[in-house]
Amino acid sequence: MTARKPSRNVPEPVPPTPEAPLPAEPAEPAVATATTATTATTEPPAAEAVATRAPAAPARRGKRAAPPRPRRAGGQGVRPAPALDAGDRARLLAGEHHAPHDLLGAHQIRGGVALRVLRPFARTVTVLAKGLRTELHDDGDGLFSGLLPMPALPEYQLLVAYDDNEIEIHDPYRFLPALGELDLHLIGEGRHEELWTALGARTMEHQGVAGTRFTLWAPNARGVRVSGDFNYWDGTGFPMRSLGSSGVWELFLPGIGEGALYKFDVCRPDGSHTLRADPMARHTEVPPRNASVVTASHHVWQDQEWMAHRGDVPVHEAPLSVYEVHLPSWRPGLTYRQLAEQLPAYVRDLGFTHVELMPVAEHPFGGSWGYQVTGFYAPTSRMGSPDDFRFLVDALHRAGIGVIADWVPAHFPRDDWALAEFDGRPLYEHADPRRAAHPDWGTLEFDYGRTEVRNFLVANATYWCEEFHIDGLRVDAVASMLYLDYSREEGQWAPNEHGGRENLDAVAFLQEMNATVYRRNPGVVTIAEESTAWDGVTRATHHTGPGGFGGLGFGLKWNMGWMHDSLEYVSKEPVHRKYHHHEMTFSMVYAYSENYVLPISHDEVVHGKRSLVGKMPGDWWQQRANHRAYLGFMWAHPGKQLLFMGQEFAQGAEWSEGHGPDWWLLDPSYAAESDHRGVRTLVGELNAVYARTPALWQRDTEPEGFAWVDGNAAEDNVFSFLRFDAHGAPLLAVCNFSPVVRHDYRVGVPDGPESWAEVLNTDEARYGGGGVGNEEPLKPEAVGAHGRDTSVTLTLPPLATVWLRPV
Repeated sequence: MTARKPSRNVPEPVPPTPEAPLPAEPAEPAVATATTATTATTEPPAAEAVATRAPAAPARRGKRAAPPRPRRAGGQGVRPAPALDAGDRARLLAGEHHAPHDLLGAHQIRGGVALRVLRPFARTVTVLAKGLRTELHDDGDGLFSGLLPMPALPEYQLLVAYDDNEIEIHDPYRFLPALGELDLHLIGEGRHEELWTALGARTMEHQGVAGTRFTLWAPNARGVRVSGDFNYWDGTGFPMRSLGSSGVWELFLPGIGEGALYKFDVCRPDGSHTLRADPMARHTEVPPRNASVVTASHHVWQDQEWMAHRGDVPVHEAPLSVYEVHLPSWRPGLTYRQLAEQLPAYVRDLGFTHVELMPVAEHPFGGSWGYQVTGFYAPTSRMGSPDDFRFLVDALHRAGIGVIADWVPAHFPRDDWALAEFDGRPLYEHADPRRAAHPDWGTLEFDYGRTEVRNFLVANATYWCEEFHIDGLRVDAVASMLYLDYSREEGQWAPNEHGGRENLDAVAFLQEMNATVYRRNPGVVTIAEESTAWDGVTRATHHTGPGGFGGLGFGLKWNMGWMHDSLEYVSKEPVHRKYHHHEMTFSMVYAYSENYVLPISHDEVVHGKRSLVGKMPGDWWQQRANHRAYLGFMWAHPGKQLLFMGQEFAQGAEWSEGHGPDWWLLDPSYAAESDHRGVRTLVGELNAVYARTPALWQRDTEPEGFAWVDGNAAEDNVFSFLRFDAHGAPLLAVCNFSPVVRHDYRVGVPDGPESWAEVLNTDEARYGGGGVGNEEPLKPEAVGAHGRDTSVTLTLPPLATVWLRPV
């Protein structure tokens, strides 16, 4: 991951323009009236319906007029309820009360039922119950109360009158908590593996009434209120209750449904207030706006066959060829559903088995490419809704393409409406500033030792797999998590309890995350972007290594060493390559220490690093030839492959998130279109031959699956090696990184095959090459070479890779 700019703070929602004024008073949730027959429904009304019934409000707050005298119904009257304790009243109005349900709603007391309502800006509030319709006393400051002459708590509704209209609502404070004890217990233990079902905004039917349950973990808050477009962003009348010592706050709002915008008004320990987006929001406004959105999924999945069989073969024994995509810029302007019409067909045509999506979780600053996440549970709204994203994943699966998503648990930005000091104190970040601030990106690091924070992240990993059918998680910046001294000078970090530099909390978190994901989601793979020599990244968590740690439990690891070394080699002029020969062979010294992916990712084609073809020396023909030869070497090397978009057709410019790949290079009207089309054709052929050749993937993690023929031909700039499948069937790869044709080049081969034939040659004319090759099968000779009794002689094209198989 490269350095990224910090995300921008965004202003809160603003009121409408003077041409279409909105009332300043809070609107109430829309519900059926008491005089209308109703039928319970599982789908809450849309937020738009709430807004259309919103009351108008006075232009400014002023002294409230004296309330009218109470009306009587059926000969019954209402007396004032007992006055609130002055402290309770002050805390309630200030948004600091931990138990507003104890003060508001209906309560049985001596002499009847005390009913108290908090409705700022209301002119009157009338209680509607069976046999009763009576107006409450105005106690000032938006509080209304009455002592109802009733022997038991009634089922009631409220008729709230404003200056220009009135609405009939259910009282949110007559409902029991909508979150169960088991949920709270699991949250407290940090082991709620489906945390997204317990926290956040969830539409539901509760006590026979449709609405939305709002829940939030904020243990340091003095009080929390729900603020949204349904109350004109004034949460005064919507305080939440604290559910014991769990740190969780809860409020069920009847009548609030999908599409409603909301935030949480959090009262900090010092009494100040902060308006925060929901950390568990599953949908958000389109940036730069940042409110959370109430949502529910209605997508009907059609990928049952894919899901049933994706785990049939372990990923390290299966073909895995990955096309890395930045969705917002792949085809700029397309929605998820429009991408679903184009991306699966394009990837399938190229033969890749998977796509890897750069982070799709919500982020405020597009220039971070998604790596500074504020909405960990929400796919970015830039391209559509969460169900639209599900539609895209579904389409890829139905095209036979797996989906890997970049996941970023290493850090988060400091935006004051997001996670930073969420409830007034360090909560998601570590309390020790030396462990909270990320030294490279101006962001904050998670406190992996806190059970609730670890739960937030572990549940998030499995959330993407279960709710969106993601097939793999590529975990970003793992090295920055593992080391306490990562990018820190002496004195800027403190050692762990054993005096070491390892972040033991991060190790435990990664182990728990991997174990949980693999247990709950068969067939899913986790992939670490880990740039150091940490021991056991892809070792099982219960297997202890030499360093005393269990494995981290990842399925695969990006081979950053191979990427750096091989790119360093091919960037050299051929005349100098013999002095760097070991950079291409060194990877085989450690090739089986982990399960590897060979990545040519977005990080290698930005910020002045040049595109892949742009790294190559020589004129345009030589650059493309080097590019093709390198891809042939990469696809034959042990490990899985990953190629970033644009490199499949030799884009000359660096990638930019602003405009994406240069698709015009493939326009037939462009004079050099055939040059780029040829490289794209080669990539498709590489994937096709790869998929039908088990020797190239079946034993990627077994030393017996590879053998050098000659890894020391530095003067020739040639590398030759064999790959073997599970049955011993070989494939011979010979890479000539010199610009000269080598005739009658002898290489040793295994005994047995009667002839060898080319199955791929990167110098073919249809790829843009010179057409030099071996058209006829090659007959082995009983001539010793490279330690073998049998050998073949072949013609090596310049700057090319040739693959041969026994006929």
